Amino acid sequence: MAQQNLMELEENRIEENNNSVAGKSFFGTLTEDWWAVLIASAIIAGVLAIAGWAEGFKFTAPVYRWDNAAELTGKVLSGGNLLLIAAIGVLFAVLSSVAIALSGGNVKKYLAGFSVVFILGVVSLIIAGNKVINYYGIEYVVFALIAGLLIGNLTTVPEWLKTAARSEFFIKTGLVILGTSILFTDIVKAGLPGILQSVLVVAAVWFFALWLSRKLKVDDEFGVILASAVAICGVSAAIVASGAIKGDKRKLSYITTLVLLVALPMMILQPWLIKELNIPEIVGGAWLGGTLDTTASVTAAAALVGPEALKAGVIIKFSQNVLIGIAAFFIAIWWTYRKGANAVNANGEKPGLGVVWERFPKFVLGFIAASLLFSFLVSPATTKEVSGILNSLRTVWFALAFVAIGLEARFKDLVQIEGGRPALAFIGAQVFNILWTLLWAYLLFGGVLFKFGGL
Repeated sequence: MAQQNLMELEENRIEENNNSVAGKSFFGTLTEDWWAVLIASAIIAGVLAIAGWAEGFKFTAPVYRWDNAAELTGKVLSGGNLLLIAAIGVLFAVLSSVAIALSGGNVKKYLAGFSVVFILGVVSLIIAGNKVINYYGIEYVVFALIAGLLIGNLTTVPEWLKTAARSEFFIKTGLVILGTSILFTDIVKAGLPGILQSVLVVAAVWFFALWLSRKLKVDDEFGVILASAVAICGVSAAIVASGAIKGDKRKLSYITTLVLLVALPMMILQPWLIKELNIPEIVGGAWLGGTLDTTASVTAAAALVGPEALKAGVIIKFSQNVLIGIAAFFIAIWWTYRKGANAVNANGEKPGLGVVWERFPKFVLGFIAASLLFSFLVSPATTKEVSGILNSLRTVWFALAFVAIGLEARFKDLVQIEGGRPALAFIGAQVFNILWTLLWAYLLFGGVLFKFGGL
């Protein structure tokens, strides 16, 4: 047994898991990843079906934006808008509770907790919808996280609420829907400078973050999740990386909390620095697109700079989002073979593709499929027609996820886990990311390497 390599242990574990689910129904054997794909696919298919069958039908998304008290009560909190929000809540509750039930969970506890998480998520969207708050680029994710953190750190979270704190499940579902907005045409628009910046930034920052983590004696599991969050696109990339390496959920929660805590000052300070340092608008937009973690945060921050910055920033962020699937594939292979290399047997056997597939986060396949579907099969007219409602539904899933992240996170963990070294590594890697991205934004979009006449 002492000579048995890691690959053999992995295969034994997989076989045991397969044996343990023998006799269960097909749906009972599905993982969280596959449920995310199924639920997101059902939502996408339903929206497309309605768009195809009901000619002239106009989708109505809930309204969260408001300027004053009159608009808040007369528009956002109107009976029709609240009914629409409630309908989305019921739809999400039904779809997700089916997954919980068929996976052996307690549906009664889940639905009780889900109602609280959903209400907190919607409240965060309404707060962030205020004109002043929106102007300063403070996203709903901040308020959703704060709500979860306050409950999770100041009270004892009841078991029924913990049952609904399924941050990964919610965000994976939202990520599959996000694939409908990542179109091949958007990547083409970015051109060579945009694609080069995305690749150069992601690769360099990822390896630097992992190197720094090791220097600070942070374990590699932490390091991979951390590096992916900093280099690619924050929480989404962290969840993808954690899925690829079968990471510790506690470490994932730690990193996702850090991502949001660090992102808030960046969203405010970077646009201010662009103006104070007279950084060209298009360069500033490329800088924001390469450093801020979500499309929404890039949009909010770049809008404070100007229209050219907004366009450049969003396209750069789209280019980085595409790398989610590629990163998942390579991280799964690298981690599997790296672990296998530490315990190869006398014959030099290496891990096989079966273990790579077992580690690969399956919801990424849904993300890629949605992107390909809307890039090549769905007409531009239909895409335009359904994009608003799909983006709105995706945002609600993300709001639920960030409330759940707050419920799962603990402030004391930021100091106690590994002596606070992962937090130090994250901040150090983010500083490198900011400087490195600014350099390449100047080289590529400032006309140093390319005569870039605008997007």
